[in-house]
Amino acid sequence: MSSSTTAPAQSPIADAAPLSLCAREPLVPADRLVAEMVPPPRFDSVRFETYIPDANQPSQTEAVRVLSGFAAGLGGAHASGSGKRRWFAKKQAAPTGPRGVYLDGGYGVGKTHLLASLWHATPAAPEQKAFGTFVELTNLVGALGFQQTVRTLGEHRLLCIDEFELDDPGDTVLVSSLLGKLVDAGVALAATSNTLPGKLGEGRFASADFLREIQGLSAHFRPLRIDGDDYRHRGLPEAPAPFSDEQVTKAAYATQGASLDDFPHLLDHLARVHPSRYGALTDDLDAVCLTDVQPVPDQSTALRLVVLADRLYDREIPVLASGLPFDQLFSEEMLNGGYRKKYFRAISRLTALARDAKGLVHA
Repeated sequence: MSSSTTAPAQSPIADAAPLSLCAREPLVPADRLVAEMVPPPRFDSVRFETYIPDANQPSQTEAVRVLSGFAAGLGGAHASGSGKRRWFAKKQAAPTGPRGVYLDGGYGVGKTHLLASLWHATPAAPEQKAFGTFVELTNLVGALGFQQTVRTLGEHRLLCIDEFELDDPGDTVLVSSLLGKLVDAGVALAATSNTLPGKLGEGRFASADFLREIQGLSAHFRPLRIDGDDYRHRGLPEAPAPFSDEQVTKAAYATQGASLDDFPHLLDHLARVHPSRYGALTDDLDAVCLTDVQPVPDQSTALRLVVLADRLYDREIPVLASGLPFDQLFSEEMLNGGYRKKYFRAISRLTALARDAKGLVHA
C-alpha cells in the first residue's frame, strides 16, 4: 500500500541556510527508545480498512482476515493472567495455540501496513504495545541490557517486529532468546521479513528460514504468506533521474526545513553516529537534499546507509539528490551477497522518496 506525500513548502529564499545532517550528533536516552516503539509516522493512520488487497492476490485478503481475528483475540487480560506481570508469582498455564504470527512475503506487498494495522487494532493501551524494527530491538537491548529489556517489554500485550533480520547469527540468537522470555511472560508476537531477491517464487522460503533460525520458538508462530508485486513500482512512473548540484542546492535553500549535505561527507558522518540515533538525526526535517551521490564504497558503510534510508522512509522525508541514481548505489557484488535483501529494500525506499521530492525542483 502506498501513501501520498505532499512536498514541503517552498519560498523563493528560505529564512535561513539549509540544515546539515553532518552537523548533528544527537544523544538519545534509553527511555526515548522505549517510548518511540510505536508505528512510524508513515503508518500512523493505516488500518486494515485502508489496506486495498490486489484482486489478483487472494492471499492479501486472507491476511487481513487472519490478522483481524488475531488482534481481536488479544483483548482482555494479559496472557500471564493479569494486566501486569508478577515476576515472583506462580507461573500460569500458557494460552493454547500460536501466540505469534509471521508475515512472509516479498518487497512492497504491504507487510508493514498490515503489521501496523495489527498494532492499531489490538485492544490495549499504547504503552502495552510495542512496534519496532529488528535493528531497533537489538539497539534497545544494547541500551537497556537484556534483563531490563525483558522486564520492560514483558509488561506488554503485543510486540511487533518489522524487518526481522536473518543474516546476523549473533543478533538472531539474541533476539530469539529475548522472544522466548517474552513468550513466557505472555506477550503476543508478530514479525515480518523479506524473501531474498532471487528466491521469490520459491514458496515459503523466507518462512522456512525464519522458523529454522528461531528454533524453539517456531511453534509460537503461524506463518502467513502474502503474495504480490512491489506496490512502490506497481503502476508508478520510473524513478526520477538525479538533478544537478545547482538544482539540488537551490531547492534546499528554497525549502523550509530542508537539509543539504554532500553525500560522501554524509557517509563519513554516519560512521560517527550510532545507528540507534539515526531517527533522531532526522528530527524536524521536511526534506533531505544530497549532492554528488556516488557508489557506496564498502559493506559497513552500505549497512549504515540502509538504516538511514529506513528512518527517512518511516518519516516520509523526501530525498532530492544529484549524482548517480539510487539504483546504482550498491555494487553487483553487494547485491548478490548475504545482505542483498537490505540493499534492495533501501533502493526501493529511496526511489519512492526521490519521487516524493520531484516537486521541490522548479524549472
